[in-house]
Amino acid sequence: MQTDHIRDLFDYHISTNRRLWNESILTLTDEQFTRKLEYSVGSIRNQCVHLMSVDERWFSGLRGVEVPGFLNPVHYPSREKIRVYWDHVEQEMRTYLDAMTDADLAATYNELPVWAILQHVAMHGMDHRAQMLAMLHGLGAPTFAQDYIYRFFKR
Repeated sequence: MQTDHIRDLFDYHISTNRRLWNESILTLTDEQFTRKLEYSVGSIRNQCVHLMSVDERWFSGLRGVEVPGFLNPVHYPSREKIRVYWDHVEQEMRTYLDAMTDADLAATYNELPVWAILQHVAMHGMDHRAQMLAMLHGLGAPTFAQDYIYRFFKR
C-alpha cells in the first residue's frame, strides 16, 4: 500500500469527522450532547472523546512517543474543550502522515504492520461515526452518508 493512499484515507477520516462535528454535532443542545445513551460508549460527547483518544493513542505509538492513557470524557465537559484538543490530535496525525514513507508502512509496531494499524484506525473511526450518525438521527440532528467511495464521485 502506498503512502498517498493512506494519506487520502486519513484526509477522508479527518474531514468526515469535521463534517460530522459541523453539520450534526453542533446542532445539538448541550443536554443532547451529553445525554446518556445506552449504545456503545454512551453520549455523543463520549463518542467524540473516544474517537480522539484512540486516534491519539495509536498515532503516539507510531510516532515513538509515550502512549497516553485513555481520555476521560468527564474532563471534556464542553464542545469547545473537545474541539481544541481534537484539533491538536489531528495536527499530530497530519504531521506523522506528511512525513510517512512507503518503508514506514512496511515496518511494524508492536509486531503489527503499520499499514494494518492505520487501516484499523480509519475503520474504527468509521464504525464510531456510523454509531454517532444513528444516535444523532435519534436526537433529531441532520445526518449524511459517510461512505468513503463518495469521496471519489466528488472529484
